[in-house]
Parts: sequence; structure tokens; C-alpha cells
Amino acid sequence: MNKSSVPMSLSLKDAPAAPRARRFASMMYEGVLLFAVVFLAGYLFDTLTQSKHALMWRHTRQVWLFIAIGMYFIACWIRSGQTLPMKAWNIRLQSVTGTRPRLNQLLLRYVLMWILPACSVLLVEGLSFLTHWPSMYMFVVLAPFSGFIPTWFTPDQQFLHDWLAKTRLVTTSKNP
Repeated sequence: MNKSSVPMSLSLKDAPAAPRARRFASMMYEGVLLFAVVFLAGYLFDTLTQSKHALMWRHTRQVWLFIAIGMYFIACWIRSGQTLPMKAWNIRLQSVTGTRPRLNQLLLRYVLMWILPACSVLLVEGLSFLTHWPSMYMFVVLAPFSGFIPTWFTPDQQFLHDWLAKTRLVTTSKNP
């Protein structure tokens, strides 16, 4: 029996979906930790490439940071199904069958986490360009949070990227 087919916990197989407020709080905490991940990865990149400013090797730097952030998330998810903020807010990532997510599910989830909010930002910017309403730009700030909209319509209140990757965020505590 391979490691990915072993249930994470018998009690988590039918665990309830993590509440939206808890997921949002975890995301805000995650942003603070990602500052450190991006800082360290950027420092390492600048040291290795001898960059003098952020515009040197700009596209390479963006790919490097995308990979560094991805390594952080996937390493945490594959090890325990949780990042530090997810542990603090009693949230765990698992497959829809209650097992540990496979690497290909985690990679798909990570890529979709970037693509879906980017699409909503592009949609808002496109509407602003077509309508010539400068006030539409305020929605660019809100567009990344549009990821919460599908949680009202998807089974088990999951994000669209979780639904597509066949993963789910569940609560690990007795009191959701």
C-alpha cells in the first residue's frame, strides 16, 4: 500500500469543511509567512545572480519566486497536509477520499491557486478598459478574493481550485 492511499486519519475522512472565516484568517496569516519565504528566496536569487536591483533578471526572478513559493506549499502539504497557518487555524488539506493528496494533485492545486485569481483580475481590468470606468480599478484589489465565491456553490463549500484538483480543506478540531 503506497503512502498516498493511507487515510490521514479515520476521524478526518468525514471531517466537515473548514469554515470560510477560518480559511480567510489562515490566508491572511499565510501572507505574513510568505513575506519571509519571498524575502529569503529573493536574497538567495540576488546573491547567486549578483543582481543590483529588482529589475535585473526580472522574469527569471518571477519564475524563481513562483517555484520557491510552490516548494514551500507543496513541502508543507505533502508532509502533514498543513502549513503553519493551517495548523494554527485547525485546517488540513486532504484528497476528497480522505487520503493524503498525491503530488500531481498538489501541483495542480498550486498552479490553479495562481491562475484562477489572475483570470478574475484580468476580467475586471478588461471590463474597466471596455467601459472606461476608472472606478472599476478598485475591484482589482477585491478580485483575488473572488476565489471565495464558488465556496457558496461547490459541494462541501470548497474553493474551485480544490474542486478541480479533487482536494478539500477540512477542519481538524472538534469545534468548527
